Amino acid sequence: MAELLFFILAFVAEVIGTIAGFGSSTIFLPIALFFVDFKTALILVAFFHIFGNIGRITFFRHGLDKKLILIFGVPSVILTIFGALLVNFTPQDILKLVLGIFLLIFATVSLTKPDFKFKPSNKNAVIGGGLSGFLAGLIGTGGALRGAFLTAFNLKKEIYISTAAAIALAVDITRIPVYFVSGFLGQQFYLYLPLLFIIAIAGSFTGKKIVDKIPQHSFRKFVLAVIAIISLKFIYAGILFFSETIS
Repeated sequence: MAELLFFILAFVAEVIGTIAGFGSSTIFLPIALFFVDFKTALILVAFFHIFGNIGRITFFRHGLDKKLILIFGVPSVILTIFGALLVNFTPQDILKLVLGIFLLIFATVSLTKPDFKFKPSNKNAVIGGGLSGFLAGLIGTGGALRGAFLTAFNLKKEIYISTAAAIALAVDITRIPVYFVSGFLGQQFYLYLPLLFIIAIAGSFTGKKIVDKIPQHSFRKFVLAVIAIISLKFIYAGILFFSETIS
């Protein structure tokens, strides 16, 4: 029953991520942590993210901003390796605390300043790429920060989705081997991968079909509120870990 719920929520996360525009990992990673440990969640969500981005690139293939992919993507790929390598040296409760704080800040800023974005410059593209890549490697989700920087370039929606997906795909392909070598994926989870592939493609397709049929602003607010609530759980767990360590 728990496994069935895991896969159902994975599908929901992919649909929401496609519609809301900040990636399935922002939704699915906190959910996955209710079912598996942090390291297993990292690699399963990374695979799921790859599969979903393949779907997005396929279904939104109306053009890619190749220059932006290069400027943004290269620092993302380089720094995601450093973030992924740090996972083995950081306690899981601390990683959950970092994830919780990041998600809470993202949700709060997005809700209170929905028009917030960075200036469209090559410098900001490099900074945004590096920071989002590092976060993706360390805590499994950098799409929110990536989106905050990419929206500054005023890309058409289809180009934005496919360009963001291409950058995220490069980041995931880079960090997954690091996770594998570190032994994050137990053999009992290998059978999850083909199912997650099917679910991710189906979720991307479903998201594409309904992306223009709902009031995205209201929907995004609801999703952000849910993310903020989930983030509080991880912040509480991290604070509890520190209080127990001190005592």
